[in-house]
Amino acid sequence: MADFYAKTLKSIIAITLAPGLLTASVSAQQAEMQWIAGDHHIHSRYSTGWDTTQNPPAPILGGDAIYPTAMNALMAKYFGLGWMVTTDHGGPNHSQVNLTRAYPELLQSRLVVPEVIQFYGMEFDTPGADHSSVIIPHTHDEAERLHSIESQFSKREPWPANPEWDTEPRMLEALSFMNEFTEKPIVIAHHPSRSAPGERVYGLDTPQELRDWNNTAPEIAVGMEGAPGHQANALNPDGSLNPTGSRGSYGNHPTMGGFDQFTAIVGGFWDSMLSEGRNWWITANSDSHVHYTEGGADFWPGEYSKTYVLAEKNHESLLDGIRSGRVFVTTGDLISELYVTAISGEDKAEIGGTLELAAGGPVEIKIRFLDPAGANHNGDFPETERVDLIVGEMHGYLADPSIDTHSHTQVLARFTADDWVEDGDYKEITYTLGALQNDLYIRVRGTNTSQLEPELDPKGENPWSDLWFYSNPIRLRTAAN
Repeated sequence: MADFYAKTLKSIIAITLAPGLLTASVSAQQAEMQWIAGDHHIHSRYSTGWDTTQNPPAPILGGDAIYPTAMNALMAKYFGLGWMVTTDHGGPNHSQVNLTRAYPELLQSRLVVPEVIQFYGMEFDTPGADHSSVIIPHTHDEAERLHSIESQFSKREPWPANPEWDTEPRMLEALSFMNEFTEKPIVIAHHPSRSAPGERVYGLDTPQELRDWNNTAPEIAVGMEGAPGHQANALNPDGSLNPTGSRGSYGNHPTMGGFDQFTAIVGGFWDSMLSEGRNWWITANSDSHVHYTEGGADFWPGEYSKTYVLAEKNHESLLDGIRSGRVFVTTGDLISELYVTAISGEDKAEIGGTLELAAGGPVEIKIRFLDPAGANHNGDFPETERVDLIVGEMHGYLADPSIDTHSHTQVLARFTADDWVEDGDYKEITYTLGALQNDLYIRVRGTNTSQLEPELDPKGENPWSDLWFYSNPIRLRTAAN
């Protein structure tokens, strides 16, 4: 299979690089701020298998994921993405696989598909935890930067395996190491509850651990996957439903509307982080290894999940947008644009921002979203049935870092089609908060279902039938605080 895709890629490159066909100027990309869809968790054939009959084990190309990087980028472009991160991971001495084989292929992919901004990164085999994205800033030494992290801190790097590399203090050491970089990377926790055996019973990732990451490197460890990948795990290759398949490959405790319990429970872990005023954002991605039509558990990048970043279309602006929380996520192309604006007098703030309030004044909340007119990639025309406005109080850092609840969070208002007005293809909602007595954050979510709260996803659920979108928050700070 890997040889087939390698030959296909060579043909694609030959055609794409033919005279006159390469885009005349990548620098002509749009300079205005816009919502740009992307995916920060994508595997190529350099997420290898391993031949353990050799000592040390030898990498087997395509042993874990099968596609060349440029094929991933071409599919990302086809499914409407404007940016992506290649995130290979592996095993003993995989840092050399990334440096000498995956990185050169990324450079080639950037030439083949210039329309997609492509970051170099990895799925970090995280010490003392599950996995995480490491997204490297686009610099002349990006390959050496990633190699320095993976070779020194990936828990699967040494051979023979060394359990001393797999501890929470080593992850904090890794974050401190990254914090010394002039151009800082971004770390996003992957599928944080996939190993959890039950609701609020955690596995490899715990609330205290993620707080420790954010405390150690608040500009680097900035969030988690709200909606994990592997969402096609309940689909057979012919598209029929597999009654034993779990969305997200969450075989222990299920996702909720396709989202991790860390995100989906109102007043849960995410809200406890936001209540402290932390920069802790959510994303969504494919975790693409092998497409479900070829026996895998995955959609192509952008086929089902999208992370939208408000940015100019270049590496620096996109990375700043992720770091600053100018992000919303959606599944099944339920929406393609989302604007949440908090307004007080002449001042305003949008997703990821902060509004400083004069004492005593009301705050107007405007929600504007675009319900795409065309079909999604399942041929469906999903419509947003409801939008929820969620509000929580902010009280500063908690004394107990293991806290995973926040009782001062609530769904303040629920809106249906009777509550919004149409402006062309856009829907608009306006809601007024009275004078604030405490610092608050607001966030928005929406769904095509009638569920008031996202329910546990049963095995064999069709992921296209249960769609949600989530915004990251806006903070409202009163003059008294």
